[in-house]
Amino acid sequence: METVFTNARLVLDDTVTDGTLVVRQGRIAAAEPGRVHAPSAIDCEGDFLAPGIVDLHTDALEGHFVPRPKVFWPDARAAALAHDGQTVASGITTVFDAICAGGFDQAKAERRELFQVMLDAVEAGAGLFRADHRIHLRCEMTDPDLLTLVEPALSRSTLAFASLMDHTPGARQWRNVEVLRAFLLGIGKEAAEAEREIAERTARGRANVERNFAPLAQMLAQAGLVRASHDDTTPEHVELARGAGCTVSEFPTTREAAQAARQAGLATIGGAPNVVRGGSHSGGVAMGALAAAGLVDALASDYVPASLLQAAARLHTSGALTLPDAMALVTRRPAAMAGLEDRGRLAPGLRADLLRFRMVEGTPVVRHVAVEGERVF
Repeated sequence: METVFTNARLVLDDTVTDGTLVVRQGRIAAAEPGRVHAPSAIDCEGDFLAPGIVDLHTDALEGHFVPRPKVFWPDARAAALAHDGQTVASGITTVFDAICAGGFDQAKAERRELFQVMLDAVEAGAGLFRADHRIHLRCEMTDPDLLTLVEPALSRSTLAFASLMDHTPGARQWRNVEVLRAFLLGIGKEAAEAEREIAERTARGRANVERNFAPLAQMLAQAGLVRASHDDTTPEHVELARGAGCTVSEFPTTREAAQAARQAGLATIGGAPNVVRGGSHSGGVAMGALAAAGLVDALASDYVPASLLQAAARLHTSGALTLPDAMALVTRRPAAMAGLEDRGRLAPGLRADLLRFRMVEGTPVVRHVAVEGERVF
């Protein structure tokens, strides 16, 4: 079967060209300049045609299982499929669903109950999902039961990525405890309750991270997963990550940490919502500035799937990056980080995972998404 897209603005590795893309048997057969006039060709009306987006870290799956605090959706398959629909509607064709092993406070204790349910749902979705779903295991090192949660999960066939997380107050994302205090008060906690939670999380977190770090690193290394550190704040954090076999520094919170990661040979992932909003919600460095300085290798949606395309568009329209370089942050670069050499570029022989979009007053509008040549949105 052959599908021809013409009158498209092809987003290639280093340029955007008016051209035609040919797909055969789910693979890209040709990407060439010029227009064809065959009646069967799809007229893209001058829209951009880019590789499908690769999202290495999204927490959005959990929101479909717990749409409100303490509200658990009763049909796991339906929840996972709803997430899949949101994923492809955002232009994402490969997604690493971040599933948290452990929690850092009592409010997140429900994650233990959901852990196996969500893992099962991603595996059971094969053949039903429109996007290619894989598991990103979020390893919360402040949890005393972390190792017993992680070990059986390592046999999952969909598991492909793992990150080492530490949400101890006074460290990494919450290095500024005042920001955490304001966050807790902002979600409705009383002052005394917030102070008690900070104290308890600090004591518990320090002890458990020290106990979990080394055996967790060894366990993940033996499983052969791509590994990332999370919320690196200092060069010392980056050095710890490199010693643990991490090849990725995910969401560095300071420019200093991003520079240290670059010097250490670790790839960096920034949060796309941070780029769209113009800054971090928790006091971290602005990812847009890091991307403009060449210190970000890829973006991940974190908690807003649609933010990936929006962030790439913003980096381009602001003049920070060319469109090919901005789109590379959400396509070929994350694909390469995950070892997925068969996607992320408009090149002959690669998977025909495609995203057609147009810009409307600065907003990217998704018009067509294909996975292995088949339209899914």
